[in-house]
Amino acid sequence: MKKVIITGASGMLGRALVAEFTKQSWDVLGLAYSRAEGALKKVDLRDGEAVRNVFKEFKPSVVVHAAVERKPDVVEKQEEEARKINVTATETVAKTCAELGAFLVFFSTDYVFDGTKPPYKPGDAPNPLNKYGIQKVEGEKVVQATQPNSAILRVPILYGQVEFLKESAVTVLAEALLDTSKQAKMCDYQIRFPTYTKDLAVVSRQLAEKHLQDPTIKGLFHWSSTERMTKYSMVTVIADIFGLSHDHLIANKEPPTGTPRPYNCQLDMSALEAFGIIGQRTPYRDGIKECLEPYMKK
Repeated sequence: MKKVIITGASGMLGRALVAEFTKQSWDVLGLAYSRAEGALKKVDLRDGEAVRNVFKEFKPSVVVHAAVERKPDVVEKQEEEARKINVTATETVAKTCAELGAFLVFFSTDYVFDGTKPPYKPGDAPNPLNKYGIQKVEGEKVVQATQPNSAILRVPILYGQVEFLKESAVTVLAEALLDTSKQAKMCDYQIRFPTYTKDLAVVSRQLAEKHLQDPTIKGLFHWSSTERMTKYSMVTVIADIFGLSHDHLIANKEPPTGTPRPYNCQLDMSALEAFGIIGQRTPYRDGIKECLEPYMKK
């Protein structure tokens, strides 16, 4: 049986990955820390010895590294703590994969680009605008230097089944929609491509299986939905699905203040598709309905 370790397995993406690989008859070991429950194994990725011991005992053929501090505002304020996960732990995972001969799938972000010249191909030069993007570029370089037998998969804003609305920058929009007691500005400036974690999990599994069949399939890739949206258009779709008013939400056409964020980081996916990895793309309307139904009451 094919064996995979998934880091960050308690997170929104991690849970989707565990479900997808398990469904396709992989032997899955999910690693988590702050939310390690059930079948997940509690491992602090900042503890290099603990990571190596778990990997050596399980002997995975593939490792999918989904653990991340992904919130740009948090990384700006807690840069060194975030680096321990985004860079140092990534190096530990990559080195251990290299030692064991395990193929590594590492998730990066569209925020490695400045958003001025989309669509971006994998070979385009990164130019991150914030510390989160900078750290993910550092993580990419660490992976490339330490474990060439790897795939770096850059992805955009994600949504999926959430344990709480703030777990995704997409599902959290429902909080402002539901609170009709006050007006709220909603960004209608930045172009985003909200991508369903279930779809990304399918692509990740396909990528791992393709590599096991053909080890030349490795390197830098992009994956994304193809629906061009703003946060304002995302929330109006949610309102329409559930029959809710969004009159209290104001479309803000101005660039957001605070942590710098790129305007449009549309990703070119042709490199991945050239290998026959086409995955699936759930329409945003269908995916977000599935994710938010447990939280929405008419």
